[in-house]
Amino acid sequence: MGAVKNMGLLQYPKQGEKLNKKVEVCFNYDTANIINGIIIRDDAEAPYQEIIRLDDGRYVLSTECQYRLA
Repeated sequence: MGAVKNMGLLQYPKQGEKLNKKVEVCFNYDTANIINGIIIRDDAEAPYQEIIRLDDGRYVLSTECQYRLA
């Protein structure tokens, strides 16, 4: 667990330009197997998290996959 200065009940990090953009995602550089998704969090300030909701319902961090804007 942790605490982030700009994260709270009424606070949220400023979001970047990729928020709500469609992406194509692969894992382990396997570009033969692509799944679509949407960026649902794109922090433009600390803690700089980026989260993708995949079309199959899973959620992954951008650090757990490779992606490109669709």
